[in-house]
Amino acid sequence: MVPQIHQFPFKRVPRIAFLFLARGDLPLAPLWEKFFEGHKGLYSIYVHSNPSFNGTVARDSVFYGRRVLSKKVEWGKFNMVEAERRLLANALLDFSNQRFVLLSESCIPLFNFSTIYSYLVGSTKTFVEAYDLPGPTGRGRYKHRLKPLITREQWLKGSQWFEMDRDLALEVISDQKYFSAFKRMCKSYSCYADEHYLPTFVSMRLGWRNSNKSLTWVDWSRGGHHPFRFNRQHVTIEFLNKMRSGSHCEYNGERSDICFLFARKFLPSTLARLLIFAPKVMKFN
Repeated sequence: MVPQIHQFPFKRVPRIAFLFLARGDLPLAPLWEKFFEGHKGLYSIYVHSNPSFNGTVARDSVFYGRRVLSKKVEWGKFNMVEAERRLLANALLDFSNQRFVLLSESCIPLFNFSTIYSYLVGSTKTFVEAYDLPGPTGRGRYKHRLKPLITREQWLKGSQWFEMDRDLALEVISDQKYFSAFKRMCKSYSCYADEHYLPTFVSMRLGWRNSNKSLTWVDWSRGGHHPFRFNRQHVTIEFLNKMRSGSHCEYNGERSDICFLFARKFLPSTLARLLIFAPKVMKFN
């Protein structure tokens, strides 16, 4: 059902699809409301929540009526990948959506909408993190029964928080061969398909068009199975600026100090301070 022609059949501005994979509500929604304000027609929103969640959304919110038909999602299980594909499939039915960003309820934007829109729409690359990691949390998760379809050398790891263009999104939801193999082999917590399916698949299919990096900043410096969670006291102008321009990378073949457009994990208690600093640091209108 998804059109695959490469030109618009009529004059239309490309949109960015923001895909929110959430357990329940979106506690940072007021920040995102400010982010989207004044840019109607340049974005689409899709929210995948637990099917048991029955929270309400105000009618004047950009998130009103944006939930997609969902199924239960469990951390570390393969149904996480299925939820991501479900979001992509819904977003692809709107031909205006040309770039797709996966976010969680704990994510925040690091720049204003205009900056992020220009960065994504103007990019010649996709942003799916993919790297080889020796040890038990990388190569050690490889299932030998995936041979010969996927060898251990092809088995890669990366963050599930992706950004991709329409061509790659179509490849992802059309895939049956690799998707089915992962579904058979990654049923337990020993595999963590959400950290391996996309990095492996994208690198095998369209690796030459991928940047092998994520646009979502996280803090893994404390170790453990989850990134560090930030509360109210962590939100300062200095900290926000560090995430915004504290590193260097490549963008369209040129050196850039904008390497991350989003960040996580921010607790609900950070909202008040984020709303204060957003106009000053992220330049929200």
